[in-house]
Parts: sequence; C-alpha cells; structure tokens
Amino acid sequence: MVFVGFGVTAPDQQYDDYAGADVKGKVVAYVHGAPARFPSSERAYYSDGVIKTKNAISHGAIGILEFLSPEDQKRLPWDWLVPQIQAGNMQWLDNNGTPHNAFAEIRGGALLSQRGAEKLFTAAPHSLEQALATARSGQPQAFTLPVSIRIQCVSKPTDLRSSNIIAKLAGSDPALRAQYVVYTAHLDHLGICPPVNEDNVCHGTIDNASGTSSLLEIARAYASLPHAPRRSVLFVFVTGEEMGLLGSDYFAYFPTVARGSIVANVNIDGAPGLYYAMKDIVPLGAEHSSIGNDVELATRQMGYEISPDPMPEEIQFIRSDQYSFVLQGIPAVQIIDGVKASDPKVNGLAAIKKWLTTQYHTPLDNMDQRLDYDSAAKA
Repeated sequence: MVFVGFGVTAPDQQYDDYAGADVKGKVVAYVHGAPARFPSSERAYYSDGVIKTKNAISHGAIGILEFLSPEDQKRLPWDWLVPQIQAGNMQWLDNNGTPHNAFAEIRGGALLSQRGAEKLFTAAPHSLEQALATARSGQPQAFTLPVSIRIQCVSKPTDLRSSNIIAKLAGSDPALRAQYVVYTAHLDHLGICPPVNEDNVCHGTIDNASGTSSLLEIARAYASLPHAPRRSVLFVFVTGEEMGLLGSDYFAYFPTVARGSIVANVNIDGAPGLYYAMKDIVPLGAEHSSIGNDVELATRQMGYEISPDPMPEEIQFIRSDQYSFVLQGIPAVQIIDGVKASDPKVNGLAAIKKWLTTQYHTPLDNMDQRLDYDSAAKA
C-alpha cells in the first residue's frame, strides 16, 4: 500500500501527490478533499471521487482507501455517513447495459473511520498526524505503508427506473431559437433515514423541494411573458442527484436536444434566501464563463452583493447538477446563499453551518423549520 496525500495530480496548480511514487498493482490511500490553497472551483474539482479514481488508475493502482481529516469529520460525522453508504451505490447504464463510471481496474475500495486511519499508519514512516499536517500545508506527499490489506466485495445488483421530467418553451427569435438555456432542479431526496424524534422520513424541504418549487415558478413566469425569450428554454427536473448526480449526468450525456445547442445551465439546489434575509449571493462557477456578466447584472438589479465561496471546504461546485453540465463543457452556474444577513444580529455563516451539521440530510429538513419565504421569493 502507498499513501498519496490527497491523491491529486493538478498540473494547473503545480501539484502532484503521485510524483515519484510507484503504485502500480498496489492499493492507494488518501485523504478526502484537495489542498485548501487551490481556488474554490479547482479545489472542488480535484476532490471529485471520480477524478481521483481515474487518477489512481492512470498511475496503475488497483484499490483505494479514503479517510477524512478531523476537520472534515466535524462536518461529516461517521455516524451520519454510514447509513448513506449502506443505502448502496447507483450508476446509470449506457446503451450496452454497462454502469457509467464503474471502473473495473479498481478491484476494491473503502472509506475508513478515524480508528481505521490510525491503524493504517501504525507502522508508517510518518504518523497520521504528520501526514495530515503536510496535507494542511498544501504540500504533495507519498510514502509506502508497510501493511497489506484484503478487501472482499459482495454486490447485490438491482435494476431501478426513475425519470427526468422535461418541459420546453420555444424561443421567439428565428436566429436563436435553436439554442437552449437549461434550468435544472433535482426532484429526489433520500427517502427513509435514521429517525429523529421518531420521524424516519427525509422530507427534503430545502433540499430540494424548495428548488423544484422555484423551478416551477420560473417556468410559470417565462410562460406568462407576452413574448417568449429569444432562445428556447428547457426546464429539467432531474432524478438521482442524491445518488451521484445521475439524472443530470445522463441528460448531459444524452440530451433531448443537440448538446452543442445548449448554451448555458442554471441549477437550483436549495432555494437561496430561506435561512434569513440576505444582502449577498454566491454564484458557484460563474467566473468560468460569460454567465458571470449576467449574474453581475441581475445581482445589481436585485440589490444584492456578490461574495466569494464562503465555505470552499464544502466543495459545493461539484456537489449538484450544474457540475454534470460543466463536465460536458457547457457553461453553468448555481446561485447559493450569501452569508451577509440583512439583520446585523444574524450571523449568516454560523446559521448555515449549524443547518448543515444538524438538519441537512436528516428528517429535520422539514416544513416545521423556520423559513423566510419573502427572502426566498426575492432570491
């Protein structure tokens, strides 16, 4: 086995954990995430499990172990992770019935708890604490772990069917109606969850009933215009986001219109503004295309400020459906909550972090929580 830091090779950031390491035919172990010194979008991209797996394969690895830093464990507690892992893994099937992003080269993999990570480093040339310190410093690293591992994989495949729901509004400009702006929101959630107060249903009020409600309202607003927009608009309610962006990824691979005709994606995952009245918004990914200009114009018209990603450690750029379009070269943006509250008594960042660690992906994301509908309607 070989420990390879974050498991990241990022030429654009002058960073490579695999430099000088021989992992051919071996199992690699790495820390969840990517270096904090990377810009927000790049940090998220290189944290992507698929990107990391492809990188491991390109270097000859045949197995993967991953573990979380103590900082990430505070945000992603082991007891919260395990039920979601036990729910199983899903992949969409291509026309040959082959699971997408299923890598035969990787014979086994696992996520380790803190105790598992500590055992992994028992006889290592550097301690777990030293390895984590190097990771925090943003320096690449790799060294052999003088241990071996046996992984037994048992699978029980099940076929499921779940549909994307798509509506189309034809554009009014003969020269532009063959181009499409795609709005997306995911219509799935987690179903049955570990119970809280004897409630075992993950209702998904903010994530993502609020997003689908917003998309319905946006579609209604477009349809009520006296003249249709110049370009055509697709309203795509995607399935399987919580299982790995499956519905949007499938649509991005097999769109119902020519992929080259899709000029932009706007994604809504959790309607912004529900936590409190905001003074600012955060447009994830807007800086990578001319969508940023449109965001600036709309933000100015609505009286908001634009802020940078306040929580890059959450790697939100890759965690919702706009990322599926980005991977296909389609400009995309997701607008999320800013952390500047209109009420000076409200600490926006603290409020969002508390929600993420106490209500996100639990039955407490329900209609009983305090929701600021006026703020959300404006956003």
